[in-house]
Amino acid sequence: MQDAAHTVTGTASSHGLDQHGLRNLAAAHWNLSVPVLYEHAVRRHEGLVAAGGAFVARTGAFTGRTPRDKYIVEEASSKADIWWGDINKPVSEERFESMYRRLAAYFQRREVFVQDLYGGADPDYRLKVRVVTDSAWHSLFCRNMFIRPSVDALHDFTPDFTILHAPHFFALHELDGRLVLIGGSEYAGEIKKSVFGYLNFLLPARDVLPMHCSANVGPKGDSAIFFGLSGTGKTTLSADGSRTLIGDDEHGWSHKGLFNFEGGCYAKVINLSPEAEPEIYATVHRFGTVLENVILDPATRVPDLANGSLTENTRACYPLDFIPSVNLSGMAPHPENVIMLTADAFGVLPPIARLTPDQAMYHFLSGYTARVAGTEKGLGNAPQATFSTCFGAPFMPRHPTVYAKMLGERIRQHRAQCWLVNTGWSGGAYGVGQRMKIQHTRTLVRAALAGTLKNVPVKQESYFGLYVPESCGEVPAEVLNARDTWSDKGAYDDTARELTKRFEANFKKFEAYVGNEVKAAGIHAAA
Repeated sequence: MQDAAHTVTGTASSHGLDQHGLRNLAAAHWNLSVPVLYEHAVRRHEGLVAAGGAFVARTGAFTGRTPRDKYIVEEASSKADIWWGDINKPVSEERFESMYRRLAAYFQRREVFVQDLYGGADPDYRLKVRVVTDSAWHSLFCRNMFIRPSVDALHDFTPDFTILHAPHFFALHELDGRLVLIGGSEYAGEIKKSVFGYLNFLLPARDVLPMHCSANVGPKGDSAIFFGLSGTGKTTLSADGSRTLIGDDEHGWSHKGLFNFEGGCYAKVINLSPEAEPEIYATVHRFGTVLENVILDPATRVPDLANGSLTENTRACYPLDFIPSVNLSGMAPHPENVIMLTADAFGVLPPIARLTPDQAMYHFLSGYTARVAGTEKGLGNAPQATFSTCFGAPFMPRHPTVYAKMLGERIRQHRAQCWLVNTGWSGGAYGVGQRMKIQHTRTLVRAALAGTLKNVPVKQESYFGLYVPESCGEVPAEVLNARDTWSDKGAYDDTARELTKRFEANFKKFEAYVGNEVKAAGIHAAA
């Protein structure tokens, strides 16, 4: 019997990789520990070790996901269930086989690093995932991000799903049933999102709602989920020392409750603050953390988290147990609160609003946030409205209304209170106003989760019909009403009307799939 962690040199035909066409490998390193992966990564010049112990890697030309380069094999068993379009683009079985053969040939005479892992904390729904890569630091990333089986479980591990990852092979990202091919990008997030995408296809058929959200639990056992796109605060707001973290990015909602898909966190660290985000900040300076595209001081090797010269999308990948207050079971009860996060760079939306179930469906299907200049290539000076349905369109193989219907049923069944939280701008649009203070956002979210906002008097604002609390502890009352924070009220009205038009235009593609109540819940008649 082999040890769980081992290296095989020469042929790998008797060690489970020949079934994927991987033959004549220089070596196959299986389930290596963190220190050993560090040694290989340093030996192979894949990155640097920072002061504090984190491993720092650069991802080259790709510093984020490339969803437009993702393809799904069009085949009979799943064709009718896929939401085909600009995100889920079809590729023929013949083309997939051709790419597969070329990738297998690329791996010959190379070292590979294999990790056998779980996607999903709930044993009833978890996916056994095998990741094969020719990069030691990517293997470390996977070891951090997914759930590690026990040593005994590794001895007879048979994967349900295999990822062949070759970051220096020319670009491809294709899915065929139980096999994913990823090449041409060193951005490690492609690996984790491929597992998420596969679970997003499988789980609805088992009556489990897969969600792009973080989750935590309060001292009374009350759980909450936080939907949101990258940069809206999912990781920051869920890693709250007053509550227990379940996970920061991907979860399932079954008839039993919530469960995390992952065993680690993948947090944005640009301008990370030790005062506002102490739990996440501490992980940046720990052995075992992987930092992506973070600049180091050349002499001291201290990470410079304010330096976005390579990308604004600097990242830290670390195991969940690096967060002091974390539930390592990865499971939690049905949520009492559902929070939808948006970073509104137009400065129109209130910092928090109570949603009806129909409003929640409208905003879930809309998946609104805004991008600003400097955060992505190709953006001009003005903010750009972005609508990513279900707060994660690139990861949703099925039609968005499949996920929306499941969410609506669960909200009503478990009487969850829904909230819209704007972590974006206040007092004006980007360039004029200021980013919401994290202290205000934390206070509002904590009040919502504690139940103290539930019975506070609300005022319905004029453009989206959102129910805005009139007071909340130490948060100034004028901050709660977005219009009151603008010195030029006419400019606010013009901007708000323009944003409602963008919402209306985007939602037209869903109108045929939802009832009149949901359609009416989005844009208020007074607008």
